[in-house]
Amino acid sequence: FAMRARMALIIAGIDYEHREIILRDKPASMLKASPKGTVPILILGGPQTLDELLDKILDESLDIMLWALAQSDPENWLEGDLPAMTSLIEQTQSDFKPHLDRYKYASRYDSAIKRGELDMSARAKAEKFIAKLEERLSQNAYLFAASPRLADYAIFTFIRQFANTDRTWWDSANYPKTQAWLGGLLASDLFKNCMKKYDLWSEI
Repeated sequence: FAMRARMALIIAGIDYEHREIILRDKPASMLKASPKGTVPILILGGPQTLDELLDKILDESLDIMLWALAQSDPENWLEGDLPAMTSLIEQTQSDFKPHLDRYKYASRYDSAIKRGELDMSARAKAEKFIAKLEERLSQNAYLFAASPRLADYAIFTFIRQFANTDRTWWDSANYPKTQAWLGGLLASDLFKNCMKKYDLWSEI
């Protein structure tokens, strides 16, 4: 979620202060800004105090993406059928990510599965969504057009997690269009820039 928000901020050319944290040790200021305690959180505004900014906080990654692109959209991520794109993004989160989590972190959900083992049933369910992407990508190089749009950048980070869970299997799976689509996005300068490592931020 944080990765896709960061890419939108970068492509929109928006300057921002990046604060790298560990989620198991959440800073008090983060929880004050967004009590749900998830990332990303974008606090809008200048050098005001946090109390003055509490009504200017975005803590949903898609909201951050849309806000950033509303400021500047130099590569036309929002061009095309925006309702259809947001619908597919929402399907990724409702129909795919729960199965991805069970596949990737199987032992957290099923005590009968040992740590490090994968849930093949969850993978099979997740593949139904992959098959939908494969069908869509048979029509264009990207999900909605010949060049990437909002949906591509909002979705591919989750497909990356799925692919990396068992890379040997993924590389041999019969999803050539989705594999090529994912590979191209992973090789982009934008993604590489997004993956820059930051020092841990301290509240002290």
